[in-house]
Amino acid sequence: MQSTAPTPELYLTELPEERQQIMSDLRRVILKNLPAGFEEVMGYGMISYVVPHTLYPAGYHCDPKQPLPFMAIASQKNHIAVYHMGIYANENLLNWFKTAYSKQNKTKLVVGKSCIRFRKPEHVPLQLIGELASKLTPQEWVNTYQVMIKKAVKP
Repeated sequence: MQSTAPTPELYLTELPEERQQIMSDLRRVILKNLPAGFEEVMGYGMISYVVPHTLYPAGYHCDPKQPLPFMAIASQKNHIAVYHMGIYANENLLNWFKTAYSKQNKTKLVVGKSCIRFRKPEHVPLQLIGELASKLTPQEWVNTYQVMIKKAVKP
């Protein structure tokens, strides 16, 4: 469900009532924990957190006009999604998240590449998502991203 909302605030007001609180809480915990330098924007129909062009002028390799994506949250049809590019690019970070999640939750973790899915709002581990948001600075993410892109584009 891609939104055409131009701002995160409008995105939240357009959600079904049963999703508004958890999505607002997710946004709040991410903003509280995200290292300085990331920016909140609407990207690809989701509330997104990016490395702006002022810090990384090259932008996203798939579309250099776009800033470098890092995290996003979205209310999908059947789940709440937290996208974190760091867990896709950094196996140690993914393993940390899986271990921390299993210690805190009895529900099965559903994760694929950069997407973490939660079927029910009450299953979203807000504190853990906040901690995950805090794990990489913009520069650390850019460094990881550049290494991953170089690996993908082998001569």
